[in-house]
Amino acid sequence: MNPEELIKKYYAENPDAFDKLMVHSTMVKNKALKVVDDHPELLADREFVESAAMLHDIGIIFTNAPSIGCNGSWPYIAHGHLGAELLRKEGYPFHARVCERHTGTGLTREEVVNQNLPIPPSRYVPETIEELIICYADKFYSKGDLTYEHSVDEVLQNLSRYGEDKNETFLKWHEMFK
Repeated sequence: MNPEELIKKYYAENPDAFDKLMVHSTMVKNKALKVVDDHPELLADREFVESAAMLHDIGIIFTNAPSIGCNGSWPYIAHGHLGAELLRKEGYPFHARVCERHTGTGLTREEVVNQNLPIPPSRYVPETIEELIICYADKFYSKGDLTYEHSVDEVLQNLSRYGEDKNETFLKWHEMFK
């Protein structure tokens, strides 16, 4: 699998979004690979983490997020679900799981229903060690300031608006991966 070629296939008409996605995904990939390398006891699949981290946000192209060069019709919150659909269609079901499970620290079925999110009601919570690592690494980077790495306190501040349980989950991951 060549993640960059797959991304180019869908971003050929949008070089601005392609560039932003590649920088963001590379930052997430590098952080995730550091976790993998620093924690061999986790037995994470390094090759999978590398490719899945590059593809975790492929669905942003379908969203209405002009600040990052995306002019689709979907709300940004749907990018994980949309990316998962795309990757399943391409024959990458395990990469698709990373896409749909990396939002925040994961979304429960109840959160999807109660917040009326524009995705099918389901449980979108990271389960495998690879999903956890990529979700964790993603919290340190935004697409606004692409190369800036947020501190743990900044990540917690960003997550706190979604509930204290999100901070608890992130801190648990941080203890495991630092």
